[in-house]
Amino acid sequence: MFILELTYTAPLDRIDAALSDHVAWLEQGYAAGHFIASGRKDPRDGGVIIAAGIDRATAEKLAAEDPFVREGVCEYRITQFVATKTAPALAEYREQLPS
Repeated sequence: MFILELTYTAPLDRIDAALSDHVAWLEQGYAAGHFIASGRKDPRDGGVIIAAGIDRATAEKLAAEDPFVREGVCEYRITQFVATKTAPALAEYREQLPS
């Protein structure tokens, strides 16, 4: 599982100008089954996406395709973790530690 942390590198007016394309890109990620949660940080200096069922190369590719990245208004920090415990509603996303 991955945490994709976005940090804005441009003023909010430039973020807002690219927001509809970013939201459309998010919708594609949800439709493909890659994303399970996303939202703005508070304060609004970036966002967070939780992705599952993909490998690091795919996470990096998805981040590079984000319109925010293409417009040069954010940077990504990608953190991989093994979700060995989840809430019952997220049981399908539980993972096993590597042997």
